[in-house]
Amino acid sequence: MNTEVETKHGRLRGAMINHIVSFKGVAYGADTSGISRFMPPRSPVPWTGTREALAYTAQAPQSRVGFSRRPELGNFASPPDTTPESEDCLTLNLWTPGLDGARRPVMVWLHGGAFSFGSANGARVDGTNLAARQDVVVVTVNQRLNIFGHLDLSEIGGAEFAASGNAGTLDMIAALEWVRDNVSGFGGDPGNVTIFGESGGAGKVSTLMAMPAARGLFHRAIAQSGAVIRLRERDRALALTELVLRELGLAGTQMGELQRMPVKQLIAAIGPATKALGPSPWPLFDRYPFGPVVDGTIVPCHPFDPDAPKVSADIPLLIGDTKDEASLFLAEDDAVWHGTLTEDELARRVAAVAGGAADRVLELYRRLMPGKSPADRLIAMLTDCNYRLRSLTLAERRVAAAQAPTYFYSFAWETSAFDGRLKSPHAMDVPFTFDTVELLSPADRDAGAPALAATMSGIWASFARTGIPTSVPEWPAYALDRRATLVLDRVCRVEDDPAAETRTLWQNVGALPQTPPHLQHWGSAP
Repeated sequence: MNTEVETKHGRLRGAMINHIVSFKGVAYGADTSGISRFMPPRSPVPWTGTREALAYTAQAPQSRVGFSRRPELGNFASPPDTTPESEDCLTLNLWTPGLDGARRPVMVWLHGGAFSFGSANGARVDGTNLAARQDVVVVTVNQRLNIFGHLDLSEIGGAEFAASGNAGTLDMIAALEWVRDNVSGFGGDPGNVTIFGESGGAGKVSTLMAMPAARGLFHRAIAQSGAVIRLRERDRALALTELVLRELGLAGTQMGELQRMPVKQLIAAIGPATKALGPSPWPLFDRYPFGPVVDGTIVPCHPFDPDAPKVSADIPLLIGDTKDEASLFLAEDDAVWHGTLTEDELARRVAAVAGGAADRVLELYRRLMPGKSPADRLIAMLTDCNYRLRSLTLAERRVAAAQAPTYFYSFAWETSAFDGRLKSPHAMDVPFTFDTVELLSPADRDAGAPALAATMSGIWASFARTGIPTSVPEWPAYALDRRATLVLDRVCRVEDDPAAETRTLWQNVGALPQTPPHLQHWGSAP
C-alpha cells in the first residue's frame, strides 16, 4: 500500500503498521521559539522532496505545578512521553486505514493536562486500533501550554501581543485548519470532523465550542471528564502576568528579553507566580491558572456561562465522566489511600467544600453508601460536586437553549489495580476510547475490558460518523424530563437520572465556596 501523501506544505512518508498508515510528528505550525514566542501560530515552512513522518518528534514544554502523584501510580494514567520538550511543538499525529478517497469520519484528539502539561504522543492514545476497527481517521494534536500558550501580554505588549493569552488556543484552530486543508489526501472527510478530549482536553473542546474562528472546522464534539463552564477573565490573566514578570525580574516593556529567555527559566516562574495569585474566585468553574482568556475576540464569552454558546448550537455533543474521578487525585493522600480517614476528618473536609450544607451532604452520603468507609464517601462527594456537576451544568444549559442533541454517559468500569482502591478513576476511560486496553494489567484485561473497549470505541466512532451514537441498549438524547444516561460497564445499560438525590443536592448547594488546596488544580490526564 502507498504510504506517501502530498500536503499543502510538502510531501510526507508514513509507516504501515497492521494495515494502518501512520504519520507522526507532522508540523501544522512553525517553530514558536524566539520572536515567534507568544505570537499566533504561523504556517510551517514548505519543503521540497519527501519528509519522513515515522516517529514522534517533540512535546510542548511542561509544567506540573500543583499536580502530584503517588510514586506507585507513576505510569498508571499513561506511560510518559519520552520525546524532548521543545517550542517546536506544533505537531500532530495521524492514523488512517487508507490514502484513498473514502472520505472517512475524522476524529481529532485534544490531550489533557489542564492546559499546563500533557502530550498527544503515547501508547494509550495511539490511533492504530481505533482507525483499523472503526474505519475512521484519527488525529492527535500537540499545542503550546502553560506560560508559552497563555501568558497574557496584551496590556503591556500592545497590539503585537494582543493574542498572547490565547496563543495555545489559536494553535488548536491552526491544527483544525490543517485537517480541513489536508485530510482528504489521507482518506478523511473534512466535512465530518469530530473533536474529542479528556480532562483538560474536554476543556479544550468546551473552549472551541465558544470560538467563532472554530466555526465550520468541526461538526461533532465529545467532552470526557472535564467540561468547562467558565474560563479566565482578562483581569485575572493580567494579574498572573504581572506576578510572572516580577518573579523574572523584568519590567513590562522588556518583551524582547522575555522572548529570548531560556525555557527552563520561564517554567520556573510558574509555581511562585501561581501561588502568589491565589485560588480563583470561581474554583469550580474556572480551574486554570494558565489557560484560555475571555478576551472578547478570540474567545468572546465564557463557554457555557450564563448559557450555551450560539456559535455551536448545531453541534451534537457527547459528554460524561468516570464514576470515581476523585480517586486518582486523592490517592496522594495517605489517609484516603490506606483507608484510615476518620469520620471527624471527613466532616472537616466536607465543610471546606460544602460550607453550611456540610451536614446535609454528610447525612445523604451516609444513607446512600451504608457500610462504605469515610474515604470512599469522600471520593464520591468530591467526584459529584466537581466533575459531575460541571458536566450536568453544561448539558442542562444546552438542553435549555434547545440546541443540537446532547448525549450523557457515565464510565463505571472499575480497575482491579492496587487492590481496587481507585475503582473507576479519572482517565480510566482513555484506553477504552482508543481501544488500547492491551496496556492494562493482565487482571484488568481478563475482566471484560476488551469487550467494553470495542463497545465504547464503536459508540464514539458511530457518533463521529452520524452525530447519533449507535448503542445497545438504545441511548436517547439527554432531556430534563428523563436525563437518560448510558452507563459504560461490564454490562452497559441506560439509566434515567442516576443518583438523582446527590445531583439535586449539589445543584442546590451551588458553586463551591472554596476548594481544598489538593483539589484546586484538577485536570491531569493523558
